[in-house]
Amino acid sequence: MFKKIIIITSILLISLIAFMSCSKKENKLYVGTNAEFVPFEYREGDQIVGFDVDLINEVAKIIKQDIEFVDMAFDGLLPALQSKKIDIIIAGMTATEERKKFVNFSEPYYNSQQSILVHKDNNDIIGFDNLEGKNVGVVLGYTGDLIVSEMSNVNAQKYGATSEAVIALKSKKVDAVVLDYEPAKQYFNQNDDLKLILTDSVNEEYAIAMRKEDTELLKKVNDALNTIKENGTYDMLIEKYFNAGL
Repeated sequence: MFKKIIIITSILLISLIAFMSCSKKENKLYVGTNAEFVPFEYREGDQIVGFDVDLINEVAKIIKQDIEFVDMAFDGLLPALQSKKIDIIIAGMTATEERKKFVNFSEPYYNSQQSILVHKDNNDIIGFDNLEGKNVGVVLGYTGDLIVSEMSNVNAQKYGATSEAVIALKSKKVDAVVLDYEPAKQYFNQNDDLKLILTDSVNEEYAIAMRKEDTELLKKVNDALNTIKENGTYDMLIEKYFNAGL
């Protein structure tokens, strides 16, 4: 009888541990990002850091969720979300009307616009109108890719990462790179041979993406974003990544 009690107790203990492990896994949110988008998400050694990383960590604290980052190519993020390999996307992603057909977006957390990087000795390009007939580097899935791909007589050279596009520009394999302003500014500040051109492109809003059916999660994330903006955390992160220099 005592032996049976031990066996039953052991089985119950194993079941409890398995249940707790499963529950912990179910409680974890997998956050998809593309750590090639300074200062929003980038790598310092093995760590993924940046404005978006700090922001979603603050959100996770408020909604009491464990999170794990999954770094992947930007154009793979939406398919990964829809196939449930990840649960959330935060990657400087613009909440376009086309994307809204497939996913839900949180309230916007940052406004940006497109800019152009050229080599410092290039005086031919001063705006989008001058890209005709040029080889223009873009990153797959980025807003720059969407804009340039629709332009006539522009040869879009598509790269899997921002760094690849910038290397191509520095080696003059492309005439320009179209990129969101903040990461473009970072590359400009770090490379004396590049020139940054501001454009009059329409402001775009970055937001956090979730699956259409995850409406409860969407509400929690939006409530957390509001809390972060109200309690001063958002302003602190803006100061850290955009006003104080990197």
